[in-house]
Amino acid sequence: MNNSRRKTTITHDDTTIAATSTSSSSSSCSSSLRMSSTSATTKDLISPDDIYDNAGYEDDIAKMFDDNVFKTYGRYPLSFVSGSGTTLTSTTGRTYLDFVSGISTCILGHGDVGLAKAVSTQISQLHHVSNLYLIPQQGKLASWLVANSVADKVFFCNSGAEANEAAIKLARRHASDNDITHPVIICAEQGFHGRTLAALSATGQPKYHRGFGYGGEMVRGFEHVPYNDMDALKNMVEEINVTPKDIKDEGGKRGVAAIFLEPLQGEGGVIPGSAAYFKLARELCDSNNAFLMCDEVQVGMGRSGSLWGHEKLDVKPDVFTSAKALGGGVPIGACMARGEAANVLGPGEHGSTYGGNPLACAAGLEVASRLSAPGFLEGVSRLGERLKSGLESIANDYPGVIGEVRGWGLLLGAEVKDGCGTIAGDLVGDAMEAGLLLVTAGANTVRFVPPLIVKEEELDEALAIFRDVVATRAKSLQ
Repeated sequence: MNNSRRKTTITHDDTTIAATSTSSSSSSCSSSLRMSSTSATTKDLISPDDIYDNAGYEDDIAKMFDDNVFKTYGRYPLSFVSGSGTTLTSTTGRTYLDFVSGISTCILGHGDVGLAKAVSTQISQLHHVSNLYLIPQQGKLASWLVANSVADKVFFCNSGAEANEAAIKLARRHASDNDITHPVIICAEQGFHGRTLAALSATGQPKYHRGFGYGGEMVRGFEHVPYNDMDALKNMVEEINVTPKDIKDEGGKRGVAAIFLEPLQGEGGVIPGSAAYFKLARELCDSNNAFLMCDEVQVGMGRSGSLWGHEKLDVKPDVFTSAKALGGGVPIGACMARGEAANVLGPGEHGSTYGGNPLACAAGLEVASRLSAPGFLEGVSRLGERLKSGLESIANDYPGVIGEVRGWGLLLGAEVKDGCGTIAGDLVGDAMEAGLLLVTAGANTVRFVPPLIVKEEELDEALAIFRDVVATRAKSLQ
């Protein structure tokens, strides 16, 4: 192996430290700075600014990531330094129209004055104390969520995956309380519920499971059925309710603990659920003493034009989860439950150090206040109709490239036709070069998730850019 080494001298206070970096032709993951001391003390630590400046990262952000950050994301070579509303400004000074909004997260856009004031005021007073104590901001946000949903109680955490983990644990504990030793949670194929091990096991996309199983299995107790397939759902419930002989012989019992679905599948391709399918799921849960659980992490908090996606389907879940937009970009998640489900977990049976801390809840309360403003959600629906109409016009004009346009409100997907010679990622890349940020949903869908405060003229600008991108691709395919 051919190694090249360079030596960097960093002055920290009154101490000069010799640091050595090693780069290898076979690996770019080696750290660019290594302290020569074998027993570091506080005095020996190198400050972040010294590392940044002396390693030359100020001129090469991509190298800083390549050297020091896990390669768990396929990142675009693009960095942003500021934002305002639906606009982001890169390190090169170029502005982009942001129709990703942190993947359905920054619903108030960037640089929002109200959100900035709420967070800065709170952090200057008290930002974290833990759930050993009563947190007024948490109680107030929980009260808002309860008042504006079917929920009776709320558990706060930090992310969508954690909210879904709470829902999974809640369903399993309820099943255990009812003498089910082998509880099964039914989920949908192409669903997505998060990256933690149980949430990933609930996710009905085998490509995400590769390499994380044990003996070929993920976390046991999850079964998957095609989304919106009513017969498949009924058949799965019947199958689960038959306890295998080996489990019976051990004195056990298998049963349905929950049916866990996204009202609209986001990562699976922006696919709305059908009202009939969810009505059946509700009936099956009622007849099997199981919980109907909805993953609202992406579609919830107003993005559909309703506060909750399940409201679009006229169904009442026992448990539903939220995150992403709940804090407008400040990390916070919530697992909400009603009726019997709200009282399953007791003290010590679940928890979160950061969950519902004053800082996160201050952000959540500002988001809640804005969503509660008269006409706000109606405006989301109106803007969504404008965006959908524009995308359908592009699909009509270029049927060889764009197929079905799906979604609710400001969570829309434009399907890229199979066999057209291009994929969703190509269109996303072309749009980015033209100044519009989009994101894929699955392999063949381009997703549009702008901030909910987007203006009509910004929708029109985005549609014009996307039309040009599609037209160029269509012409190149002729």
